[in-house]
Amino acid sequence: MKKLRWLALLLALVMIAASCGSDDSDDDAGSSDDGSSEEASTDDGSDEGSDDGDDAMEEEDGDEGESVDLTQGGDLTFHMITHSDDGPFWSVVNRGMEAACDDLGVECVWMPGNNDPGQMVSDIETAVGQGSNGIASSLPSPDQLVGPLQDAVGAGVPVITLNSGVNDYQTIGALTHVGQTEVIAGNGAGSRFNDAGATKILCGRQEESNVALEERCDGLAETFDGEVISEFVGLDADQTAQINAIKAILEADPDIDGFMGTGPVIAISGLTAVQDLGRDATVGGFDITPELIDAIEAGDVAFTVDQQQYLQGYLPILLLYLNVTNLNTAGGGLPILTGPGFVDPGNAADVKALVAEGTR
Repeated sequence: MKKLRWLALLLALVMIAASCGSDDSDDDAGSSDDGSSEEASTDDGSDEGSDDGDDAMEEEDGDEGESVDLTQGGDLTFHMITHSDDGPFWSVVNRGMEAACDDLGVECVWMPGNNDPGQMVSDIETAVGQGSNGIASSLPSPDQLVGPLQDAVGAGVPVITLNSGVNDYQTIGALTHVGQTEVIAGNGAGSRFNDAGATKILCGRQEESNVALEERCDGLAETFDGEVISEFVGLDADQTAQINAIKAILEADPDIDGFMGTGPVIAISGLTAVQDLGRDATVGGFDITPELIDAIEAGDVAFTVDQQQYLQGYLPILLLYLNVTNLNTAGGGLPILTGPGFVDPGNAADVKALVAEGTR
């Protein structure tokens, strides 16, 4: 967390240097838009400040530094609108958002849609009506959400999509997308099931109309050498029903020797179903919860795909702040990828310590 706070301080210092630097540092400040020279321009500003005299440095580090913090950050409000059910995955996204807001000194409003696109539409309209300075939104149902987010951009509100939305953020006119490419994530899972020797996989989905979850199963099918069955098997909110639905499919098809859960809770439901039936099957998951990490460490689950959701909460706020205060953009027209990575028995213990801190 200290590193994140130093990042926020560095960004503030960069903007001070850009607006108050001497003639000798103009070229460095002007090239900071690409991100690669921001640190260099900060260092240059420090060195050159001694040449301009102690009075100039005192003025730069004193009242003017305070005014940047107060006027550029204190009056900004950003809204994060997602299909969050406030479960273990989204609680980490929320922590990332809150950390960014604290580091940057801005107000943030967390608006969880609980897997209801209609609620998300209402929240987007509310945020625009309240004069939001920027919206970070997931995009689980593009057919319902693209239009309202386009309207937000048309009203002058910068938008960044997160978690789901990699296929549609450019259509919206969003600044960028922060997340992972779901098909590629599924591709990696397929390769791991091949290495495990599975021949037929049930890819269980916990949301019926979430395009991102469907793409995870599609990506799995692209690289897996055997057969993939993609099924909606119930919401995480009713894990007992979820387990029973998975059991029913496994009992009806004895050839299934692999289960892929497109989320962390459903992965544990799949493991429970497999164990209750005494089935020999490879189990994999997506994302991270303490229970899933424990199962990986114990060798009961082969792996989980990690999209680093803390970054999906932190980075959109940081990027919106930089766009509003300094007209910065990042990504070069491409999404900013936070995954996929993989947690398996080889690194589960290290990740587990970070999960306990609430940042993974």
